[in-house]
Amino acid sequence: MKCNSIILIKFRRMYMLMSRRLKYICFVIPIIILLFFSSRTFSQNTQIKGFIDGLVTHEKSKLSFGFGEQDLFIASEINDRLSFLGETVFRYTPSSPTAFSISVERVVIKYNIKDNHNLLIGKHHTPINYWNDTYHHGRVFFPTIERPLLFSKNIIPLHTTGISIQGHDLGNLKFGYDLMVGNGLGSEEIFDNNKSKSLTAAIHIKPVERLRLGASYYVDVISKGSKIHDRVINRKVNQNLITASVAYFGKKLEVLSEGTLSINRTDSTGRKKTLAPYIYTGYKITEKLVPYLRLDNIHYQKGELYYDKDNMTALVAGMRYQLNYLAVIKLEYRYTHSELTGDGNKLTAQFAIGF
Repeated sequence: MKCNSIILIKFRRMYMLMSRRLKYICFVIPIIILLFFSSRTFSQNTQIKGFIDGLVTHEKSKLSFGFGEQDLFIASEINDRLSFLGETVFRYTPSSPTAFSISVERVVIKYNIKDNHNLLIGKHHTPINYWNDTYHHGRVFFPTIERPLLFSKNIIPLHTTGISIQGHDLGNLKFGYDLMVGNGLGSEEIFDNNKSKSLTAAIHIKPVERLRLGASYYVDVISKGSKIHDRVINRKVNQNLITASVAYFGKKLEVLSEGTLSINRTDSTGRKKTLAPYIYTGYKITEKLVPYLRLDNIHYQKGELYYDKDNMTALVAGMRYQLNYLAVIKLEYRYTHSELTGDGNKLTAQFAIGF
């Protein structure tokens, strides 16, 4: 009898476990069916494209030949609602044993909820400003050769791994929004290093043709001991980023201006502000030839501990010639004044293509 009782108890436990699993399966299967079969199906459409650029630079009395990033771009429409986007960059990295490294920049599964509203899961370019949300790594589309200073100085988080809801071209003003929750700064690609999540909220409107006005807010808690950009953060940091942008790319005039206000708070230093604006302007002499200017500035408040404090100003002047939609030549002069390293001059020629 005792043996039968033990068998009966084990059977009941097994039954309860199977029941819970069955309930879970019954919950998941309808979602899978909804995602894959709620819309009409059609043959899968996959495209593989890429971008690369070659460079000739003259800096510190030295002439150098090189190339930028090789970007592999994969887009696949699985059905009329479900799609995939992947972006992988191959770049020169002196610290790598092979002198090159591979970086997975984006892995995004997108599901169209309804009309112009989408659900996205994966690793995204954080929709925190116009440049980061628009140009990504296809340098053939950049208005200048290099990104603004706020990118090279790591003022904003370029990527976020998480889930987001977005909408675009809504109403007469063509309103758009992005709401994202993801792993915070200092986290790995597949897990968060603390309990806090980063939150991003961005909105924009297009009141007239070729004009876009945008604003965003980003908040995160960076835990003590986080490793960010090869540096260990030795204090807990509460970070808030506020960004505003104006982008106008007309038939003749091009204007792009953005500013990011960073507010970092620690228990020891209180709130410290960093302001990083830039303004770009170009004018089309012909449909293919565009001379341009860009002015960048970064100013850190005294006592800033999270960023590598180095007040900087950069002036960029260049010429862009578009051979066609996927081929461009740029010639650019850049002057930089750094609080720590002084003045610098650099002349760069770039040939960028898409394939």
